[in-house]
Amino acid sequence: MKKEKVLLLFPDGVGIRNYLYSNVFNNSKQDLVLFHNFDPETITAIKQYTHFDEEITIPGYKESVKEKFLRELICLSRLRYNNSKVNNPSLLSNWNWNQKTISNKIFYKTIEVLSLLFKSYSSILGLEKKYQKAIRQNSFYVQVKDVMKKTDSKAIFCSHQRALKAATIFAAAEDLGISSSTVIYSWDNLPKARLALRADNYFVWSEYMKEELKLYYPEISPDQIQVTGTPQFEFYQDQQNIIEKETFYKRYNLDLNKKIICFSGDDVKTSPDDPSYLKDIADAILKANLQDEYQILLRRCPVDFSGRFDAVTNKYKDLIKEASPLWYFNTSKEWNSIYPSFDDVELLVSTAFYSEIVVNVGSTMAFDFGMFNKPCVFINYDQQNQTNKNWSVKTIYQFQHFKSMPNHNSVIWLNNKEEIISKVINKEDAHSMQNLKEWFEVVNGNNENTASSKIAKVLESKTEK
Repeated sequence: MKKEKVLLLFPDGVGIRNYLYSNVFNNSKQDLVLFHNFDPETITAIKQYTHFDEEITIPGYKESVKEKFLRELICLSRLRYNNSKVNNPSLLSNWNWNQKTISNKIFYKTIEVLSLLFKSYSSILGLEKKYQKAIRQNSFYVQVKDVMKKTDSKAIFCSHQRALKAATIFAAAEDLGISSSTVIYSWDNLPKARLALRADNYFVWSEYMKEELKLYYPEISPDQIQVTGTPQFEFYQDQQNIIEKETFYKRYNLDLNKKIICFSGDDVKTSPDDPSYLKDIADAILKANLQDEYQILLRRCPVDFSGRFDAVTNKYKDLIKEASPLWYFNTSKEWNSIYPSFDDVELLVSTAFYSEIVVNVGSTMAFDFGMFNKPCVFINYDQQNQTNKNWSVKTIYQFQHFKSMPNHNSVIWLNNKEEIISKVINKEDAHSMQNLKEWFEVVNGNNENTASSKIAKVLESKTEK
């Protein structure tokens, strides 16, 4: 009996860990066709963990000025609309208000003025129709449609809903009668008004995220929204992903007799003062003479190539050790050109397993560590000498995705550096573990073991005759 084909659209490397290293497609009853822009080395690496029957390169895409104008106008109009729905001005920080070049200033200022005219939701939907028409006028649409027609696929799955080219590819799929599904990649994506593609099915983490999708995109029918969870937390259920203890400690120059405090960095824009926070923790440990009991393990954000931690790690090299993310990237170092190795999956799981606690500024690493019942400390104070005077940690925790926290004590709040010993070492407010679990259930439902199978089951149903 002939197998039906499913196109796996991976417009960038971001989704490789969650959807090609996990079990989503490992037992597929369909023929899998990888639709991608990866280089041969990446394809070779992926094939070690996921079987696919065919692979096709996505044609080159260049966004037209008209497409970009409409897309950005929709985004800002939606951000204003979303703010009107939830009364959270921090949503508008997802728009870049400070352009550098003259041409960009004119381009985006025009959008800012025009967006004030599109206050009603019906007018925003009118813009969406114009955008859908514009992307079909791009030669990329014709090329993609031709490629997809030749594959004779019955369904298409997209690993990341924000990729620009995905909107055109999904438009072609719609016009060819191909069933389309996309994941909502991250817990903070929906309020940001960057859902450019239109799909038949949307895979969301939880009922909470389903309600978000219905709120921000009321034109999407609830029947199109599938609550599946995300596969990224399944890796913590597999003991084989934990590196043997002596190997792990030796590899990262850790002392077997000391407890580990993990400091997980954010990207430069999200948390510009991370090096100063790391220094504060190191200073506090030394001042309390606890350096023989504790060591700090730094995990940088995978896309932070700044070298901004170097001065701190060099100064405290006996106390701070590094476990740099094991990601591949090309020389451009752009977000869409990098992806994690499977070794990094094991590194992250092992870091959470062997550490006592994780410290960061508002990261989802709270949930990663929560998988092993490890508490998370959220840094909640500004530095006196800030790197960016327009940034404040107080703004971070106003972001809409933190409204999902059912209890303020889901994490341990570090309100000043004088609290480091009491909060990070002595774990005051450690009762937050139960609250963290409750928060995780809101964000991900009870799907940490079943996301892969749920996604696979829905995709299989879309190709049944």
